[in-house]
Amino acid sequence: MESSEAAATVLIVEDEPSIADILRITLTFHGYTVHTAASGRLAVEAARRHRPDLVLLDVMLPDGNGWEVCRTLRAERETIGDLAVIFVTARDAPRDVVGGLALGGDDYITKPFGVDEVLARVQAVLRRTRRRMPTPDPVLRHGDLEMNEATYSVRRGGEPVELTPTEYNLLRQLLRNAGRIVTKEQLLQDVWSYDFEVESTVLETYISYLRRKLDRLGPPLIETRRGVGYGLRAVAA
Repeated sequence: MESSEAAATVLIVEDEPSIADILRITLTFHGYTVHTAASGRLAVEAARRHRPDLVLLDVMLPDGNGWEVCRTLRAERETIGDLAVIFVTARDAPRDVVGGLALGGDDYITKPFGVDEVLARVQAVLRRTRRRMPTPDPVLRHGDLEMNEATYSVRRGGEPVELTPTEYNLLRQLLRNAGRIVTKEQLLQDVWSYDFEVESTVLETYISYLRRKLDRLGPPLIETRRGVGYGLRAVAA
């Protein structure tokens, strides 16, 4: 796989947990950053938050349908970005395929499908759509903290910070949301895809690990909002 594809972010919109899990596992194994959403409302919220490169979008959703989600994503192109959309659905009538593509879909996969087929379609669509997209800056910055998403490296005050993959993913979510508090529930879902009620202590443990590594190189950076979540402290301009 080309490195540009491996660095891509994919949002899976699917309300069937078993299908969402197999897609998430497959794409993560092949180097993609993957987020999931089980409804249209959550899909739009996740797209606004993560600005994915591609959305795998189920058509039949518990709170509506994928057609409306696609319309919303296209209408918010200026803020969400010019992402790619692949519809994934059991609706295989020609009028459905044509209608989905006319709405702005880049491809259309019918259920049941093989994961190899999905992976190949994702790769092909990203190669095609990324040629028309500007190359984003791979470096996330907050004060003296820098994360290079192209090289998976972190530096603070110019000094390298060695992080485990989980610590890296957690810090990336905080950096992507710099300036606001990210809820515990949101972080658990984005980093671990865990249910908040089931896994209530793992986040606190990894926040502690991050603080230990970052605070040795400068003032405390991670802020706790009790009962809510975590964020990065404001830094002087």
